[in-house]
Amino acid sequence: MNQESKTTQTPQPSHPTQTPQSPQSKTVDERPEPVSTATPTRKRQNDSDPDDRVPQPKRRRQIDSDVEPQPKRARLTRKKLTRKNLAEFNKMGKKKTSDPTDDSGSTKTKTTSTTSSGFDVRARKNGILDPSESKPPPDLEGIRKRHARSRATASPPESQYDDYVDRIEKAGNEATVVIETSEHILKKYHDKRYRREFNRAFTNYPKDAGFNDGLSAPQPDFVEGPEMRDYLPFPVDDRIPGATLYKDDPRSVTLPQIAGEWKGPSGDMREARMQAAYDGAALVHARTQALAHMRKKDPPGHAAATTFTTDGTNLNLYAHYAAPAEDDEDTLEYHQYPISSTNLTSSYEDFKKGRKQLRNAQDHAKAQSEQLRDQLKQHWKQNRTKLPPVAEGVHPPDVEPPPHTTDGYENANPHILQEEAEDEDDYEIVQPTTHKESSYHLKSSHRHHSSSHHSSPHHSSKSSHHSSSHSSSHKRKAPSSQTSSHGSSGHLSKHGSYWKKNSKGHYYHKHSDGTVTWYNNVKDHHRH
Repeated sequence: MNQESKTTQTPQPSHPTQTPQSPQSKTVDERPEPVSTATPTRKRQNDSDPDDRVPQPKRRRQIDSDVEPQPKRARLTRKKLTRKNLAEFNKMGKKKTSDPTDDSGSTKTKTTSTTSSGFDVRARKNGILDPSESKPPPDLEGIRKRHARSRATASPPESQYDDYVDRIEKAGNEATVVIETSEHILKKYHDKRYRREFNRAFTNYPKDAGFNDGLSAPQPDFVEGPEMRDYLPFPVDDRIPGATLYKDDPRSVTLPQIAGEWKGPSGDMREARMQAAYDGAALVHARTQALAHMRKKDPPGHAAATTFTTDGTNLNLYAHYAAPAEDDEDTLEYHQYPISSTNLTSSYEDFKKGRKQLRNAQDHAKAQSEQLRDQLKQHWKQNRTKLPPVAEGVHPPDVEPPPHTTDGYENANPHILQEEAEDEDDYEIVQPTTHKESSYHLKSSHRHHSSSHHSSPHHSSKSSHHSSSHSSSHKRKAPSSQTSSHGSSGHLSKHGSYWKKNSKGHYYHKHSDGTVTWYNNVKDHHRH
């Protein structure tokens, strides 16, 4: 039985590869066979005919694709860890700042900048003074009387004082202190256009304001002021650097005049004072820029900005202003002078006193902000309506020129040039020119005056018109030293696409917002 069975199985082998095959049968056998799940893929590839060149590369690529990603990832990692690439990587991830030594890594003033080592030293180098170096503002007694003034509203009952003391004594962190003092001490205005913000960084503040060189953006625990939209139609965010505090926020707090810093039960009040000094400098700088836009300035030592610090128990109020340094008038210093200090938990009378002082300070700051807002809006309206009409047939450009076309010829605040059509006694120059700048502009003006003898026809036509204008009832103002540098005949020819001439020989430029800047002759400026 075994013999016959063996003979029967010989003509039909179970493995086709054991029988000789013709080329045709070989081709047929190359067709894909059903793959058994029990047979590994790698084994099937090794058992295939070595002469079969067609599927082999595909199978190798398939095998390689399973193994290649690991070496590729390793090579990529090695490339990133080279010294050169690591330096580039660190540079890309590093926060951009005006000072390369700023390693704060955050824009939060309270938690990073003012708490980091060396902040007070850097702030002092930037001209921010602490109370020990600051000088009292001339109107210090007036400020104190204003803060102590009786309020129209009734004083809080003694039960509110008892409740406050109990809550402050139980407060376990700074956030609790903020909530309790905000509820019992701070005044809340029911004005939809007057906002307050807590612990929010000034993301729209310029980084090169001088007092903040190498420091992250100010981030007071508390600030309040008018909304940006309350300044419309005046484009305050475009015209005044540092006016609007928050980037991409149409309701941003704008030109506030009060800010505050809190500390918890175990907080460092000296640190809070330093934070408040930085906050106050930011408020003063923005206010100065706003006044400069109108060619005005505060009286010397006028402290319009106020800050406060508190840990729930002690309340300190400070007056802020800027003034040139005594030993170097080219350097601006920011003063922080103490107004008052009150213990809110020592007695009911002191609680009422501190509460009244802070609320009076808030009222005054609100009045200062609203007054400044109204002045800016009024100035904007007058500036748009007082400008001389443009001559018929002249079509000024509708858009601003690219920034590079005016670099080196205009002030950093080009809108100041718009004031040239007003009477020359209507304003004061706000931004003080340093001795170095004065010397530079004097030399520059002398060079322009010398070159004016070789003036172009534009020069002569403008000179004759300026001479005749003195006999009329409307006088045109001579430009400042900065605008004089801007206005030489060489500059006019170089930037002909920027300045246009009307039928009377006056050069002007129309901005995209509809305002017109008039150019006055440098030669006429030196003549007077």
